[in-house]
Amino acid sequence: MDRLLSRCPLPGYPRPSVLMCLLILTASFLTYPMLRTLSLQLHSAVTGSYVSGTYSIVFVNCPNEQIARDIARGILDKKLAASVNILPKASSLYFWKGEIEEATEILLLIKTKTSKIHMLSSYVRLVHPFEIPEIFSLPVDQGDVHYLKWLEEGMED
Repeated sequence: MDRLLSRCPLPGYPRPSVLMCLLILTASFLTYPMLRTLSLQLHSAVTGSYVSGTYSIVFVNCPNEQIARDIARGILDKKLAASVNILPKASSLYFWKGEIEEATEILLLIKTKTSKIHMLSSYVRLVHPFEIPEIFSLPVDQGDVHYLKWLEEGMED
C-alpha cells in the first residue's frame, strides 16, 4: 500500500516533481535581475565595453541657490554621486494642490551610478525643503569611457 501511495499521490496534492518545478521557476524569477546585472558587469570587465544604464543622470529642482549648493555638497560628501551641476534660474510652471503655480528654481544635474539612485533619492527627500521634491533619473545610454571611469573613481569609498 505504501508503494501505491508513493506512485499515486493523494487527490488534491501536487506531485513532488511539480513542486520542484515551481520552486525552480520561482527562484529563477526572483534572481534574474541580479544574475543579469552580474553577467553584464562581467561582460563589461572582460570586453572593456560600457553597459548601457550603469550610470544615470538625476534631476532635482531646488528653491534657491544656497539650498542647491548645500544638497549638492551633501551628495558629494556621502559619495552618492561624482559630479553635480547647478543650473541657475529655471522657470517652472506646475500644478500644486489644484492650482497652477509659477516659480523660479535651481536645477541640479547629478551624475551617479544607477545602483545609488535609491540612496540618493532618500537623502534628497530627507534634506530637501519641498514637501514632494522633484527627483527623477534617466539612464546614460552611452558615454566617453574615460569620463565614465572618472565617475566610477569619484564614488569609490
